[in-house]
Amino acid sequence: MSTTEENKAVVIRFNELENQGDMEGLFDLLAPGYVSHYNTGDSSLEQNKEFWPTIWKAFPDIKFTIEHMVAEGDMVAIRETMTGTHKGEFKGIAPTGRKVTMVNTGIIRIANGKFQECWFTLDEFGLMKQLGVIPG
Repeated sequence: MSTTEENKAVVIRFNELENQGDMEGLFDLLAPGYVSHYNTGDSSLEQNKEFWPTIWKAFPDIKFTIEHMVAEGDMVAIRETMTGTHKGEFKGIAPTGRKVTMVNTGIIRIANGKFQECWFTLDEFGLMKQLGVIPG
């Protein structure tokens, strides 16, 4: 298997673990110096470890589906759909019981079988509209 195919397999495994809510397995795939880059700023490995449990609590039935994936060298790009039901507090928003869908894109740099850094664009505006925080 080529490095490119191995890197795609790491992303698929990460996706499986996030859908299972397996925090230990998920973070085993992140390098110690891992950083997520978002349009709102960067998030370290430790910040990610604090944030993920809030996602699983807010959306206990959360599911991430990889719609498209392309890879070259140490980079894997994905377009994914996140679905879930808002059953717990999220960013100060009380549970609404609403089902939501959010489309995200990401570019992940992988080395030695671990995520080194990611650049993600999340449709938080669309999510906030679905939660009723922003008028539709």
